[in-house]
Amino acid sequence: MSANALLSLDRLEAGYGRSVVVSDVSFELTKGSFTGLLGSNGAGKSTLLKTLLGIIPSLGGKIIWGAEGGKAPVAGYVPQRDSLDPIYLFSGREVAEMGVCARVAAGSRVPQKEKERVNECLKEVDALGFCEQRFSHLSGGQKQRILIARALATNPDLLVLDEPTAGVDAAASRAIVELLRKLHQGGMTILMVNHDLPVVRELAQQVVWLANGKASFGPVNELLNAERMMGLLAGSH
Repeated sequence: MSANALLSLDRLEAGYGRSVVVSDVSFELTKGSFTGLLGSNGAGKSTLLKTLLGIIPSLGGKIIWGAEGGKAPVAGYVPQRDSLDPIYLFSGREVAEMGVCARVAAGSRVPQKEKERVNECLKEVDALGFCEQRFSHLSGGQKQRILIARALATNPDLLVLDEPTAGVDAAASRAIVELLRKLHQGGMTILMVNHDLPVVRELAQQVVWLANGKASFGPVNELLNAERMMGLLAGSH
């Protein structure tokens, strides 16, 4: 693991129970990098994300986080779809406040300092204008902004996003792309699943491509050139 690495995967196996979805996955995320995670439907992208985040256990290999000052790095996660049932009448702000839960004792009120942090995150994603509305009533693009604000409220070292532009209109997609560009330019390390290859080309510096249960890793200009993509796409069928 290099000195500038935030996260390193060494021959990782990911899946469910005894069923391995992807194996022998090895790559490194350096601090301040922007990495795209690609692959066809069912290739194991979401499974890999959930494994490296500790949501599901790994089936083999190693996940190594680079610590600074003796503190374990924090990952902020933006899932592919919100899973909040509309019956729960949370406002957008209340959903964003969930991002500070790890720093607030169970059953306690959110301290003013943490509320201020959430407000900063909502401002950063340009969500102050609609964050008091019921989350279930927001548009797809507005929900994504709230979920990104929630992830930022964790004070993450790594921002992990699963299809952040899926299911939103072109204008909302462009706004999310510009937001991610701004966050990366500010020094945020980002790992993003996205099926939109032009978006990946525009934002990412390097790519992890999952196909046939294996992973290829390299710079965007090498892994997403026409010849390489033809071979990867052919091998994924």
